[in-house]
Amino acid sequence: MASILLTSMPFAGHARPIRAVSAELVRRGHDVRVYTGRSYAGMFDEVGARGVPWRSAPDFDERDLAATFPRMQDAKGFRQVLVNIQDLFLGTAPAQSDDLVALAADEPWDLIAGDPMALGTRFAAERLGTRWASVSPIAVWLPGKGIPPTGLGLTPGRGLVGKARNAALGAGANASMVALTRMYQRTREQVGLARDRETFATMWYSPQLVVGAGSPGLDYPRHDLPAHIRFVGDLTDDGAPVRPAAMPPWWADIEKARVPVVHVTQGTANVDAQDLILPTLEALADEDVLVVVGLGHRTDPLPGPLPSNARVAPMVPYPQLLPRVSVMITNGGYGAVLQALRHDIPLIVAGGDLDKPEIAARIGWHGAGINLRTGTPRPAAIADAYRAVVADPRYRSTAARLGAELRSLGGTRAAADLLEAHLE
Repeated sequence: MASILLTSMPFAGHARPIRAVSAELVRRGHDVRVYTGRSYAGMFDEVGARGVPWRSAPDFDERDLAATFPRMQDAKGFRQVLVNIQDLFLGTAPAQSDDLVALAADEPWDLIAGDPMALGTRFAAERLGTRWASVSPIAVWLPGKGIPPTGLGLTPGRGLVGKARNAALGAGANASMVALTRMYQRTREQVGLARDRETFATMWYSPQLVVGAGSPGLDYPRHDLPAHIRFVGDLTDDGAPVRPAAMPPWWADIEKARVPVVHVTQGTANVDAQDLILPTLEALADEDVLVVVGLGHRTDPLPGPLPSNARVAPMVPYPQLLPRVSVMITNGGYGAVLQALRHDIPLIVAGGDLDKPEIAARIGWHGAGINLRTGTPRPAAIADAYRAVVADPRYRSTAARLGAELRSLGGTRAAADLLEAHLE
């Protein structure tokens, strides 16, 4: 039995995949601790790990980030990305590092494996000289040859004009990356570490092992990915049974449905229902479908009256729902996209900010769905996209091809295999 410490940022989309990996490691007999925010520590206890809450690090409520990080008030788009990096990810990293060093002094570990966004993992591992890995619940899409710069939601350019565009945009992006890299290097100095050769694109990840959710086929074609980056498919299934009480009261309507079931979700980050959920309900109100809305744990109740073909709940268990879904309409949250593809479901993606434009661009480029190219689509655009997806079987066949690749990669079992091998 080994002692393994995992880290997770206290976000729902990060904690759930890390919990699934934790559960698999516990099943194999390892002693697992998970360093995360206080609001999520208990969910790791449920699977036999030990949740360890942030101490020195400024804990926060993901439902009200501005209460801890005032500059996030009403921040969206690129400004949200910049404030996230400065205040949340880099800003909390030194205190995370101090917490982790203190944990190691009390109870040493054999391996630390961290959420890439929890940058204190890197700093603590370097301060202690310990073996470490990254377990990434988010997409690992590094810069590469022939690939447009990450963050702009662009697809690869073709021909001389496309290559020239990639080169020009890459030069502009590099200037921004230099400034962000300097922030990272200054943060290293705060924790007593010398500057290193990492850049903004690579500073998140262990140079020893990266266990990444997703698959090579979901990225753009490339041949320059470092060998220590290993994709393992979907990391959301921890094998825990769904309790009957978790099912919404209208679940029988889904079981008896004789029309297509369409699922719409806006994830857990930017949750203004005006962005996607309400436009989708309007778009599909007259379609012969049953629309299942997952509000998440942060969205306010929807204003009524709702269309008669809508069913709404804060959370809908995906193991039961997704096998019945024909199309998913999503803001591009990575976890939901992977789960949809794992069930061969074509997608309509309204990716507005953070990493979501990149996810939407890849779904559209591969042909597994339609990229709406905005996070706030109009009802008419959603209706047109839905009709296009159901009319063309190539969307579903492409989703099924990507889903087969995701399923073949092993998920949490493969992640645990890689971490165990890294122990040796």
